[in-house]
Amino acid sequence: MVFNLFRKTSAPERAAPVAPVGTKSGIGKQLLAVASGGRVAWTPRDTGSLTRNGFNGNPVGFRVVKMIAEAAAALPLTFQDAEQRYESHPWISLIARPNGGQSRAEFLEALYGQMLLSGDGYIEAVFGGEALPVDLHVLRSDRVRVLPGADGWPAAYEYAVGANKHLFKVEGGRPPICHIKAFHPQDDHYGFSPMQAAAAALDVHSAATQWSKALLDNAARPSGALVYRGVEGDGSLSPEQHARLVDEVADQYQGARNAGRPMLLEGGLDWKPMGFSPTDMEFQKTKDSAAREIALAFGVPPMLLGIPGDATYANYQEANRAFYRLTVLPLAHKVTAALGHWLSELAGDQVAIAPDLDKIPALSVERDAQWTRVANAEFLTTAEKRNLLGLPPLEDKT
Repeated sequence: MVFNLFRKTSAPERAAPVAPVGTKSGIGKQLLAVASGGRVAWTPRDTGSLTRNGFNGNPVGFRVVKMIAEAAAALPLTFQDAEQRYESHPWISLIARPNGGQSRAEFLEALYGQMLLSGDGYIEAVFGGEALPVDLHVLRSDRVRVLPGADGWPAAYEYAVGANKHLFKVEGGRPPICHIKAFHPQDDHYGFSPMQAAAAALDVHSAATQWSKALLDNAARPSGALVYRGVEGDGSLSPEQHARLVDEVADQYQGARNAGRPMLLEGGLDWKPMGFSPTDMEFQKTKDSAAREIALAFGVPPMLLGIPGDATYANYQEANRAFYRLTVLPLAHKVTAALGHWLSELAGDQVAIAPDLDKIPALSVERDAQWTRVANAEFLTTAEKRNLLGLPPLEDKT
């Protein structure tokens, strides 16, 4: 954008006294600034825009969502009731192959990904002739709309694909949709996603990347000013000269296709660079700071992303353990508990689903310390020790 420093003045400015003839003119009449600028433009906060810009178009947003979703989907799960832990159960077979097109890992990764991108996860149950569903499908959150009833609670879920819409009614004791949502302080029916909290940092990171790309496209040359030094003390351009100069600069010297093109100056024009270099603007530090804010919003230690300048954890192993304890496990516990409760309503079989903490490699150091501490507690009985470790009671074989 070319700024016209010779624009018409407002009424109060026109009322100012005019400098007498022979007085030196102001520097503003000699400058034609060639620079870019404008109002701050933020990405829309709807799910579709955030997904396109924050996940599809940003490497940091893509990586943090993939890290959390893949880590949570890979967690081993336990299926147990008040009496025993199951090694074989219809629910285990259902989760292992939820539908004909997805495996357990693909299904859970899609569910966790929708939760991270939109704050909402929707699972559709497809019933056959039995109480337990024959298929489970993760629905895209941006296509689902909650329809509340007269009492404010969800009465139905509308799933729309283009002009086609399907209505899932919530009635009876077999809800066809399992809606898992993150906490939202200002919405009764939809969750608040980390992607929304990180939206500003994502915009800054993407803008810094675009600025670097644009700088390279223009031969890494910053903006500047054309200074007009007229003859016989005349330091201003006529309106016709100014308009022609603005058009020539915009058409022949701006944009990637004109990068490095020499500028021909005539009639007293001189080029004065006035932009900051990339080092002065510290855009790389800006990108790193924005990346740390994105990681903070999602709960991923920046050390795991290779972002420089972060020394919160002493080593990678400690950061990885904090990642599981503070981010992956809370999300996994929330989702698996809701999934187990929903399946219990459908099948009438009270079985709890939870991550198996004893089989997570990242927590091996904590697990060894806990087992040693409990095993050495001589004042505890075997039943109490098993209860502390989250194990079901031993079967009475007498």
